[in-house]
Amino acid sequence: MDIKTLEKTAIKIQSWWRGNMVRRTLLDAALGAWAIQCWWRSMQTKIVEQKRRLALKLYTCQEWAVVKVQANVRMWQARRRFLQARQAARTIQTHWRWHASQSQGMIHSRYAVKASRLELDIEILMT
Repeated sequence: MDIKTLEKTAIKIQSWWRGNMVRRTLLDAALGAWAIQCWWRSMQTKIVEQKRRLALKLYTCQEWAVVKVQANVRMWQARRRFLQARQAARTIQTHWRWHASQSQGMIHSRYAVKASRLELDIEILMT
């Protein structure tokens, strides 16, 4: 073999080696970029999920607050209706007792506790 052929062969081997090194470097860079992109996408997904959970938590807290306010208002309304009904019943009972005492006579009673027994004295007046 002559020197020109050896030089051409050496140049072909060197260019093949440089091509392999460039392709390997590009492959390493592409794999590194791919890994970074995968990590970034996963971080973006986590951030979006965290924001979604926070929004859901805030919404849930607001809904519970609304439910509690509504329950307290309903309880207050029910209590007010109960107190009005109780007052009406007391008024009716008072008037009924007064009417009964006026129309049927008066009941007077006295009692006293002496020693270990109760003495009860009831007097009914009919008019």
